[in-house]
Amino acid sequence: MLKEFREFAMRGNVVDMAVGIIIGAAFGKIVTSLVSDVIMPPIGILLGNVDFSNLFINLSDGDYETLAAAQEAGAATINVGVFINTVISFIIVAFAVFLLIRSINRLKQKEESGETPSPTTKNCTFCMTSVPLKATRCPACTSELAAGET
Repeated sequence: MLKEFREFAMRGNVVDMAVGIIIGAAFGKIVTSLVSDVIMPPIGILLGNVDFSNLFINLSDGDYETLAAAQEAGAATINVGVFINTVISFIIVAFAVFLLIRSINRLKQKEESGETPSPTTKNCTFCMTSVPLKATRCPACTSELAAGET
């Protein structure tokens, strides 16, 4: 069972998937930082100095200046700003994945629409074995092949 698991884990697809997940997690952190640290502050300033990370609806009785203070006090809140940041992060990640898949599909289309490579083998007319184009004798049935014979 251990041998089977090792073979499964060392397959190219599983290793590639693991690398993709690790890179995806790191990319997610970068996008989260981009949204919360770079994109949202200027948007907040344009909308009248709104700090989206502290934009929340308080469902309890107390008044809290920041989301952190409300959470520390155990107040029930609807975290609208965090949700907005998460939606923008998702849109950026989805767009990046779209661009990546679009590029991969274009490469596949170029490969599929490309010219077919010229053949490197021919079939022996006597036994139908595949032989190199330059061969003059079939290695399977030892028949002599004429030049250019297919």
